[in-house]
Amino acid sequence: MGKPLFYEVMEKPATSCIIGICTTIWFYIQKKNIGYQHVGISYETSIEGHYWRLITSAFSHISVIHLVFNMSALWSLGIVEQLDYLGLGIAYYLQYTLVLVVLSGLLVLGMYHILIQRFKIEYFRRVTAVGYSCVVFGWMTILSVKQPSSKLDLFGFISLPISFAPFESLIFTSIIVPQASFLGHLSGIIVGYAIAGGLIHGMTNYWAVSMLGWIVLVFVFSLKRSGAYDFNFLEIESVTDPSLPSVRFMGNSRTLQMSSVPLGGIEIA
Repeated sequence: MGKPLFYEVMEKPATSCIIGICTTIWFYIQKKNIGYQHVGISYETSIEGHYWRLITSAFSHISVIHLVFNMSALWSLGIVEQLDYLGLGIAYYLQYTLVLVVLSGLLVLGMYHILIQRFKIEYFRRVTAVGYSCVVFGWMTILSVKQPSSKLDLFGFISLPISFAPFESLIFTSIIVPQASFLGHLSGIIVGYAIAGGLIHGMTNYWAVSMLGWIVLVFVFSLKRSGAYDFNFLEIESVTDPSLPSVRFMGNSRTLQMSSVPLGGIEIA
C-alpha cells in the first residue's frame, strides 16, 4: 500500500503547486469558454509582439485528456524534488523548470521560423501550441540521464522505463493524439538533454529570481502593448520629444522619460 496522498504532496511541493495551477487554469478556461487561440502561441502571434503567450501557452490545456496526461506524467517526474543526493532537489527543479518553459518555447518558435522562411511551409505560421508538454518532456529527458533506473507512471497504470520514456512518449502521443505538437515535445527533449549534459548550467536562486523578474516585466508590457488586457494603472505615452517613450503611473503626476543614447556601431541582436 502506498503512502497517503497528503504525504506525497508534502514530498513534492513544487510539483503539486504546478499541477494545482495548471488544473485551476483549465477549469477557468472551461468555465469562461476560452479557446486555444486566445492563450496559445503561434509564429504569427509572436511576431506581432504577443510575448506573454510564451507563458500562458505553457500552463494552459484545452482538453481534459491533454491535462490528465501531462499532469500524471509530471506527478511521476516530481521525484526530482527528492533527489538532492544527485544534485537535484526542489531548488534545482524550480530553477530549471523556468529555463524549460522559456527555452523550449523559444526553440519551437525558432523551428517554425526555419520551416516557414527556409522551406516555405506556411502551415506552421498559424499553428498554435498550448500545454505543459515541453516542460514534461524536458524533465523526462533530464531524469533519464540523471537516474536511468527510474520509472515513469502514466494514468496510474502505465509504467515506462525512464531511459526510453522521452522517445516512447513522443511516439505514443503522436499516435493517440494526432493534434499533439511533435515539434513542441521534441524541443522539450532537446533542451532537456542540453541541461542534463551540462550545456545549460549555472542556474542559482539569484539568476532564477532575476530571470523571473524579466519574464514578469516582458509579460506585463507585452500584454499591455498587444491590447489583450488593459492595465488601468499603467499608461505608455510620448512626452516632450515624440520620438522618446515615457512611462506614466496613473494616480500621481510622475512621468519618466528615457534619454537618447547613441549606439554607434553596436548591433543589438
